Amino acid sequence: MWQLRVSAAVLAVSTLAVGVLLGRTTHARPVPATTQVISAARRAWTRAGPVAQAIPAGAVVASDGAALTRMLQDPSGPQEIWLRARRYDGDFVVRRKVALRAAQGAVLQGTGTGTVLAIEADDVTVDNVVVRHSGRRSTSEDAGIRSKGARTQLRNLRVEDTLFGITLGPCPSCVVEHSHVQGLDDERELRGDGIKLWESNDAVIRHCTVDHVRDVVVWYSRRVLLEGNSVRHSRYGSHFMYAHDSIVRDSRITDDVVGIFVMYSSRLHVERNVLAGSHGAAGVGIGFKESDGVQVSGNWIVANTVGTYLDGTPRSPKFPVHFANNLFALNDVALRFHGPSEGLFFAGNDFHEDTVVAEVEGGGDALAASFRGNYFSDYVGYDLDGNGVGDVAYQIKRLSGELTDAHPSLKLFSGTVAMGLVDAIARAMPVFSSRLLLVDSAPKLRAAEAL
Repeated sequence: MWQLRVSAAVLAVSTLAVGVLLGRTTHARPVPATTQVISAARRAWTRAGPVAQAIPAGAVVASDGAALTRMLQDPSGPQEIWLRARRYDGDFVVRRKVALRAAQGAVLQGTGTGTVLAIEADDVTVDNVVVRHSGRRSTSEDAGIRSKGARTQLRNLRVEDTLFGITLGPCPSCVVEHSHVQGLDDERELRGDGIKLWESNDAVIRHCTVDHVRDVVVWYSRRVLLEGNSVRHSRYGSHFMYAHDSIVRDSRITDDVVGIFVMYSSRLHVERNVLAGSHGAAGVGIGFKESDGVQVSGNWIVANTVGTYLDGTPRSPKFPVHFANNLFALNDVALRFHGPSEGLFFAGNDFHEDTVVAEVEGGGDALAASFRGNYFSDYVGYDLDGNGVGDVAYQIKRLSGELTDAHPSLKLFSGTVAMGLVDAIARAMPVFSSRLLLVDSAPKLRAAEAL
């Protein structure tokens, strides 16, 4: 029961959760970088969407949807158009450079047959508008906003009642900031993507909130920055594919099926995110498939079915993947390995009260991965010289894993008291378990002093 209570508190990332979670054992200190992670997460939780702003004197103002359509279609029309706090009906297309701004309360209300606002020009700005009521056709990806122009700027928006939220591509150097995408109440697989980047190099998605969508997608796009965002109650909080040299940081990604998943991408940086509450059989906080040169640092990976899933990552030890100063807490399985583990480095991480620290699919072990200087809350070694490092190595031997590998039908009992007892017996009498899974030759006796 205490785990359920702590999990709920961690998901709220409250001050109480910090004390309860990290003060659970007598020799564990709170992670001092907690304040850094929480302050970054709080920035991600700030309210996104339209803000109060007045129409400036002398501005060109569209009176209704028809007037707005005429202004947008006029090649020599105004470079800046303002909207009043009222509803503008229609599906709108932008084919020239223009800035579309609004007083708080302005709504672009689509016809329900297609995309509400389609941008087909470079250097277009849309600011402070509610966009709603797209069509429902997945084949044409009906969206609230779709842009195919370079340097599109989308700020202070709310997108709701749309199949896809914001679709960008190709849209190099586009920016989406302080915007809220609220998805539909359909089943996850029937929803559209909240924010989708396709062939949009150097794009920035910053301080946005995304709720109840299918995925946030970054595909075939290099040097993308996702910063300070909140993604909740969706399928993939962030899905990267062929998204080399991208960054995701200071974000809160909670209660999704998968927090972050990275495929076939190199040199990503995953920094200071909260990845929590990915439950169910497919629940993963963060996963990698055949990705190289990744840096994962300062994240909270908390209360997931699987904290981190590693499939063929890295593809070559020449391009190592580093996990440094992360918190893995209250996960059913902190680390799940699939395939070779050579080229993986874990240093300065805190493994705290995870049911299982490491698991290897299909037999084998994770001995090729480098573990050094990590903290494990279940470590029972000693430190006679007082240098803060255990005098005996931390080792994982799981007799239950050997049994389930030999007899797959026993996986039905994974996580049960019976299997826990089997592993307890193996720890007490190591002769019963001969296969090592993981070794940290220099485990820390206290949680890291800094992330």
